[in-house]
Amino acid sequence: MERVPAMPVLTEPRSPISTHRLPDRPPTRLPSRLRRVGTALVASAALVVTGVWADAASAGPQTRPARVEAPPDATTSAGPAAHLDVLYVGAHPDDEASTLSTLGEWTEDYGIRVGVVTITRGEGGGNAVGPQEGPALGLLREDEERRAAGTAGVRDIINLDKVDFYYTVSEPLTRQVWGHEDTLGQIVRVVRQTRPGVLVTMNPAPSPGNHGNHQEAARLAIEAFYAAADPTAYPEQLSREGLQTWAPGKILWRGALGTSSTGPACGTTFVPTDATDNVYGVWSGKVSASGRTWAAIERSAQRMYASQGWAGFPDVPTDPNLLGCDMFTLVDSRVPYAAPGTTEAGSPSAVLDGAVTQAAGGLPLGTGLRVTTSGFRVLRGTGFTATVSVTATDRPLNRASVALTAPAGWTVSGDGRIPAVPPGRTVTRTFTVVPAADATLGSRARIAATLTTGQGVGYADRAVLVSPPVVGQQQLLPQVAQYETWVKEATQAGRLSGIVLPVLTLPSAGKRTIGYTVTNYGPRAESGTVTPAVPAGFSANPAQLAYANLAPGATITLPVEVTNTDGTLRTSNQGGDYAYTVQTTSSAGTASAKAALELVPTTVIPQATTAPVVDGVDSPGEYPGGTIDLSRVWEGSACTSAADCSATAKVTWTADTLYVFVNVVDDIAGTTLDAADCKRHWRTDSVELAFDPRGTSENTSTTFKTGIFPKMSDGQPCFERDADAHQGDASTAPGMKVASVVSSPYAGYTVEVAIPMADFPAAIDPGHFGMNLFVYDSDTQDKTGQTRIGWSTWGGVQGDPYRWGLATLPGYVPPAGRSTTPAAPIIPLTALQSVDSPQTLIQAVATNFAVAGRPTATDGGWATSARVAAGGATAVVSVTARTAGTAHVFVMSSGTILPNTVLGSTTVTLPAGNSTVVVPVTGSVGDGATAVVGWTGSGGLLASAVPVG
Repeated sequence: MERVPAMPVLTEPRSPISTHRLPDRPPTRLPSRLRRVGTALVASAALVVTGVWADAASAGPQTRPARVEAPPDATTSAGPAAHLDVLYVGAHPDDEASTLSTLGEWTEDYGIRVGVVTITRGEGGGNAVGPQEGPALGLLREDEERRAAGTAGVRDIINLDKVDFYYTVSEPLTRQVWGHEDTLGQIVRVVRQTRPGVLVTMNPAPSPGNHGNHQEAARLAIEAFYAAADPTAYPEQLSREGLQTWAPGKILWRGALGTSSTGPACGTTFVPTDATDNVYGVWSGKVSASGRTWAAIERSAQRMYASQGWAGFPDVPTDPNLLGCDMFTLVDSRVPYAAPGTTEAGSPSAVLDGAVTQAAGGLPLGTGLRVTTSGFRVLRGTGFTATVSVTATDRPLNRASVALTAPAGWTVSGDGRIPAVPPGRTVTRTFTVVPAADATLGSRARIAATLTTGQGVGYADRAVLVSPPVVGQQQLLPQVAQYETWVKEATQAGRLSGIVLPVLTLPSAGKRTIGYTVTNYGPRAESGTVTPAVPAGFSANPAQLAYANLAPGATITLPVEVTNTDGTLRTSNQGGDYAYTVQTTSSAGTASAKAALELVPTTVIPQATTAPVVDGVDSPGEYPGGTIDLSRVWEGSACTSAADCSATAKVTWTADTLYVFVNVVDDIAGTTLDAADCKRHWRTDSVELAFDPRGTSENTSTTFKTGIFPKMSDGQPCFERDADAHQGDASTAPGMKVASVVSSPYAGYTVEVAIPMADFPAAIDPGHFGMNLFVYDSDTQDKTGQTRIGWSTWGGVQGDPYRWGLATLPGYVPPAGRSTTPAAPIIPLTALQSVDSPQTLIQAVATNFAVAGRPTATDGGWATSARVAAGGATAVVSVTARTAGTAHVFVMSSGTILPNTVLGSTTVTLPAGNSTVVVPVTGSVGDGATAVVGWTGSGGLLASAVPVG
């Protein structure tokens, strides 16, 4: 398990918590001719013309030394940055799409400015509108995001240039590929530069099916909430770049755990799973100034993500009572917020109040109010401390007092009187809280502070967990254990702990040894028992375990063999979670912890007498084993009948080769893709085969996964590898063979495959071979799928090797010397860089946001003038550079036929001084055209833009 480095201790600034809208100096603006480009959106990425140095290459850029001053503010990104009120942090260009109704409502009703950090440009996603892949797809998806978010008034999009390598549910793999500390530094820089009052992000937990990129984006945002205010975190941003620490008022994740209803009361009727969660809802049914509901506006925006197959999304209901809320769960706060159950908590501005907007009767905007406790776990009858911190703005707080409350039966002692809080100063009051002797073990409680002053009233709370001295629980999955470590070491929000149910898989009619961890959180050594009260159809051996003299702070693991004694129990999502409790005794009595088992299907893969002929035909005797049913739905629409979508499979082996035969029944054929478009198999009818050689992979980077199309435009099948140890085309599995037969008239198809076991990332364990077989069904011609069926089926299961089925291969012995340790994965790492995105560069000039969240190169190079050369086939751009670097030069049109498109571009390395860059262009460089330059050098990145004269 990868350990997450602990965050530096947060040092709260002594100055006021300035999270309200500040009277900043207005951001530097472009000249009027450039504003037309800066506020318009660059057209589709398909229109970008890659510049060629062409004739200018022979002469090279014309350079002359010169004394160079600092870059001008007006035409570069070097000036003071625009201020944001709310900053959303997501992983992909469409991650904010389901929040646009709220972001738009906030923008319209409260006049706030919202920005979005998008860590990748989504190059790993599909493309339902064209052939673009890699950086070209990233440029297309950025354009979709800017147009979609713009419909909600969100025009500030900051891309961090990390790669969207492929779909994974693994945060550890994402952390490794993105470079966690580097990405965190980029987000901290953005926060310090744009100074938002509220951060909004995604779910950080490894909940089943939660994208690993989403988890990592959320954890980065949460860490940045603390690190941006910490002068010891990324100190070079303060000492070298001139930034200052910044303490956002709140951070929330978009979503909530619990139940609600639709209609205007969807927020106030929400019932959280954890009663101590502070959850706020914003109803999407409110009518905007345009006369449409915000839900309808959001849906129109979502359809702009056409590359992801969203163009056909249906209309939202016209009945407002059927429209729901965007829910937001508070992670942590430095400012007062609405108390649960109050009228203020039901306001659409509740998320903003205290940080960006001021609630009626609330404390002055920017006032700090924070509750901390000496620990998240507390013991019955044992006191702990709760500290309330109050920070004044630039005005004093008078006649102040703090009242601290706890659940009935708990005692609170301490003096909450505060004579006055001087401007810009923090005053603390400490209380002793003793939980009731009969407090429910395992329950959570609010420790709430109400601050009353002559200037207004504020509320804040902190959740604590009533813990038994000894906690016994089913061992955690590696990702969940890593998440719990992160919560403890990298955050100050204990309420994020324990939100993922401990779940393990078990082979149907099989057994496995499960560890039960026992931890002593009490002040003295403890002895007792642990009883896994497994559900009906399962047995535990031994049925009870004892522990003795477990020291304070110590953890032991007790092994138990758990068997599925009833082999008729349903597997996969048809069986669901088989829930049970782990009962642990200690000096406090008996405590229970929730756990669950999930059954996965099993099969035996027999050896064939002779190797099957790979011809797409199941000839008699080729596959001696049984038939595997692949007809269970795991995502998408239900099959209307077996004729609509169903499938079976047979698997065998001989020598050192695995053979798979899949028969698919389907009544409507999906899109037939071009023969050169053999990738992203989920877009149309296809088969996916997934194999985990050792049956122990934490994520798919150590597995073999292949997507197979039964028929391409040339009439032949094809295959690729996806999201595995070596994603790519057929060359990544050189010995693999594929054949298919597509019925005519169409009623389905067969796929037959031979895979040399040497192509797997490690030697097969014949007694514990992970396997899953999927079928993707598309009934449309728009490169979108409707139904996914398979063998071991759960939502998001293609990225969850632990939930795949298990197979045995009797008699198979891997060749001597084949490694049992998977080789290092080969992962696509090419991503579009912001200096190659004209939209990003134009935005940076208008807002002075750091390009890609990187340092701004005030010693870089920038465009000073541009003109059309004689003949009109080239544009001549003058670039001034203080140091040597690379200029990415674009010439943008401002015509009426193809407005704001790239007419030409080139990339060239320039020395310090004044240089002339010749850019070949296509089309007419008319009035209002603009030269845009993205600069990379040792000092960072810089954007500039000047009109073409």
